[in-house]
Amino acid sequence: MALLKVSNVSKSYDGRKIIDNINLELNKGEIVSLLGVSGVGKTTLFQVISGLVKPDNGTVELNGRDITGVSGEVGYMLQKDLLVQYKTVLDNVALPLIIRGEKKKVAREKAGQLFPKFGLDGTQNKYPSQLSGGMRQRAAFLRTYLFSNEINLLDEPFSALDAITKGELHKWYLDIVNSINLSSIIITHDIDEAIMLSDRIYVMGGRPGSIVSTINIKKEKNQRKDYNLTEEFLEYKKEILSKLM
Repeated sequence: MALLKVSNVSKSYDGRKIIDNINLELNKGEIVSLLGVSGVGKTTLFQVISGLVKPDNGTVELNGRDITGVSGEVGYMLQKDLLVQYKTVLDNVALPLIIRGEKKKVAREKAGQLFPKFGLDGTQNKYPSQLSGGMRQRAAFLRTYLFSNEINLLDEPFSALDAITKGELHKWYLDIVNSINLSSIIITHDIDEAIMLSDRIYVMGGRPGSIVSTINIKKEKNQRKDYNLTEEFLEYKKEILSKLM
């Protein structure tokens, strides 16, 4: 059974259909990418999966349980890190636990235990303005993980980073996913990023948006060092480009 299953989901706003008959699956430990041009409905689909909006048709299931229109079941990280500037990094990261009713001291202790694993040790008492862009994203990832350690929805999480920092964060995120068996769906416009990170890529296209192609990446995620320099990588890229035209 898939960890997450989206079946025949459609959604309209003001009489205009945004996404139509979307089907996708996410298995435990997988990274799946939603790849497509702007306006194709990727964020709308995320809003449906996260329960922020209810679809016109279709269902979202988590471990076989219908969570359609139910929020709080999966973690959702927006493009901007949205860290609270007047709170320390530790208090920012602990927020999901506090919102769930944990006492502040306990929430801080639980969150703090994960700082070394997420490469954040030493930043606990700093403020967001004191962190680099890459470190802010790590803090946002950890906060999202504490909201839901089963599934993270990441909306263009690397798009604001420079190329070198982005490459470092890609490697770091793959290491984190492997070490804690995390499952993620990532929205991206970046074909190279999708190939480097994903087990499977769902290519979206059309108006309304739909899945026009599903591409499984055969190379294991932990064996992708310099993968973008290989002929196999270029073949995947050509295939994806042909679907986006």
